[in-house]
Amino acid sequence: MTNAARVLLVEDDAAIRRLLHAALTRAGYRASQAGTAREAMSLVDIERPDAVLLDLGLPDRDGLELVQLIKARGDAVLLVVSARDETADKVAALDLGADDYLTKPFDTEELLARIRTALRHRRAGAAIDEVLEAGPVAIDLSHRRVVRDGADIHLTPKEYGVLAELARHPDRVISHAQLLRAAWGPAQEDHVEYLRIVIRALRHKLEADPAQPRLIVNELGIGYRLITAGPAARRDHPGR
Repeated sequence: MTNAARVLLVEDDAAIRRLLHAALTRAGYRASQAGTAREAMSLVDIERPDAVLLDLGLPDRDGLELVQLIKARGDAVLLVVSARDETADKVAALDLGADDYLTKPFDTEELLARIRTALRHRRAGAAIDEVLEAGPVAIDLSHRRVVRDGADIHLTPKEYGVLAELARHPDRVISHAQLLRAAWGPAQEDHVEYLRIVIRALRHKLEADPAQPRLIVNELGIGYRLITAGPAARRDHPGR
């Protein structure tokens, strides 16, 4: 157990904290707890966790303020677990650096799966310099090459820019603004319609069935994920 990943749970509700702590322990993690922002930042400095589960509704500080602070203190993956289900909160958390966002109530097994996926990509390194595989698609970021079922796929510069940004953060939802900044620059980050056109083109080139996308999936009103960790079981809205 000495090599078990360290997970810091930041949650002000004691009952939820006990439930999640028990689930994390059963899953083999070394779990610690904090009920306030102050306790959380102290434990981040002392324990250097591999992952942080962060509730936004803390009594002494808004959890969104902690996202950047925690990400600046190390390379821990940060998953927001919150009752706030407004799109603006989700986008804000992701743009501030959160690796994922799960809305309460949630399934504990889904949470554990998100943690496993995030930690796997963390161990692989923040910069992916090998070939990333997503179903039948292989993305070679080092050589700017995309292959589907063994055949090279030609992408426009904008299509490649969006796909590359998704590939740098596999299985993580990337906000519209971040994708637009990566492919078009900061001046265009409000033009979501540009992104939708490119996503539609990518799906036609990469998906087995563009009408039922399984590789590039939509998080409604927030952004997109590139799915590499098994079947895409999440709800999708392919027209967007």
